[in-house]
Amino acid sequence: MKIFLDSARLDEVRQAVDWGIINGVTTNPSHVKTAGGNPSEIYPEICRLVSGPVSIETIATDAEGILREGRALAAISDNVIVKVPVIREGIKAIGMLSAEGISTNATIAFTPLQALLAAKAGATYISPFLGRLDSAGQQGVELAKQIRTIYNNYGFKTQLLTAAIRHPDHVLQSALIGADACTMAFPILADLYNHHLTDQVLHQFLSDWEEVPKWKGGPYGD
Repeated sequence: MKIFLDSARLDEVRQAVDWGIINGVTTNPSHVKTAGGNPSEIYPEICRLVSGPVSIETIATDAEGILREGRALAAISDNVIVKVPVIREGIKAIGMLSAEGISTNATIAFTPLQALLAAKAGATYISPFLGRLDSAGQQGVELAKQIRTIYNNYGFKTQLLTAAIRHPDHVLQSALIGADACTMAFPILADLYNHHLTDQVLHQFLSDWEEVPKWKGGPYGD
């Protein structure tokens, strides 16, 4: 499963890239607002920092407007993925962009039928929002399972990219159902490393090592 960072903060992108574990980045208008700065500077810099796909969202809500914005965004860098909402005009625009060879990320998806339409239009990725469905009293992971089943049934090439991740268990569930990618905020990404027993056992090992005779000239130094 590919791991994406869901952020437009350059400091978070730099640190995640340094960890060597992310395959790409997803952004949205709210992330850009939080990051501050000008998107004309933020987007190219993220694309420079990240070798993998970088999802950047369109703002227009009509197909022609989305197409125009999508072309401009795709021109920023070869690794740009144009994010398009799964509204009627968005699905239409996905088909138009796909016909031009522009990769797309069908976003703000909350039903398996939206995902079906996005795949038929040729979307590169579908982004179901798991956490937001959970907050609405539904099961976000169940949506992802349904999409996985539909795509497997018909051999769709659209990749399942789980989004609106709220905790590490969403990441785990995404991996268990076979999601192609999972995008998450920086704190959740950082939390994937953590378990109190790892810290406890490491501390024990290091403490015990202090009582071991030192191997002069060996791999641990003098």
